[in-house]
Amino acid sequence: MSYVLEAAWQWFWSSSTLTRLAVVDFQVQWGLWAVASLMKTEKFYDLAGSATYILLAYLNYKWNGTGHPRQSIQTGCITIWAFRLGMFLFTRVMKSGHDRRFKEALQQPSLLWVFWTLQGIWVLVTLLPSLLVVLSPRQRPIGTRDYVGWGIWTMGFLVEVVADYQKTAFRNNPANKDKFINSGLWSLSRHPNYFGEVLLWFGLYISASSTFSGWEYLTILCPLMDYLLITKISGIPMLETYGIKKWGSSPQYQAYIKNTPALVPFIGSVST
Repeated sequence: MSYVLEAAWQWFWSSSTLTRLAVVDFQVQWGLWAVASLMKTEKFYDLAGSATYILLAYLNYKWNGTGHPRQSIQTGCITIWAFRLGMFLFTRVMKSGHDRRFKEALQQPSLLWVFWTLQGIWVLVTLLPSLLVVLSPRQRPIGTRDYVGWGIWTMGFLVEVVADYQKTAFRNNPANKDKFINSGLWSLSRHPNYFGEVLLWFGLYISASSTFSGWEYLTILCPLMDYLLITKISGIPMLETYGIKKWGSSPQYQAYIKNTPALVPFIGSVST
């Protein structure tokens, strides 16, 4: 047994950084899946996802960082975003007592495993451009592309924070019980929090691309996949279905759907 463990450890450290990070990622997801399955709980799912972002970004910087400002800022942006979002989502699920996404999965360990595995994939995919910028030996001086990318990240981060705050404040007001929010940023987009998230990941791709060459530019597919997942699979479609089921008979909600863009403010209404 000790020989097997030693061989596995040597393989781990001889592997590429991305392989090692993938191993850590899925060890976390599958280990916590086992705990969640036994406890039949989804309450630490989002918190675990955010913690994995921070862990992988930290390990990548620890193993490969040279102290260049670009590496530090890129890693810092990820850490700030993940910590804020993780704590927000964990606080929300603890207050509500459940997450309706997992209603069926909690009764089916195999389906719950799919959720945790998809989270592991999502973490790696969205992180890839930022992992590559830390790995890159081509650390040029900070330039316009870096500032543009970090500026877009800042805008997206602030939009997400403000949107989450506005919706939380709306829900905490007893007068708004069973009502939908259509004020503040939510009057400009039906899902401004998701708009902010999509924006910040595209920003991090732009800043990371200042070190890219060749195939690395293809990691534009990473924020694109994040956008597609949010708009076509797990984010907006699920919430839109829930909203129509709950308020679909309301003329006010129908008008909101018709006149308010699904994601990008001021750019048409996108029905889902």
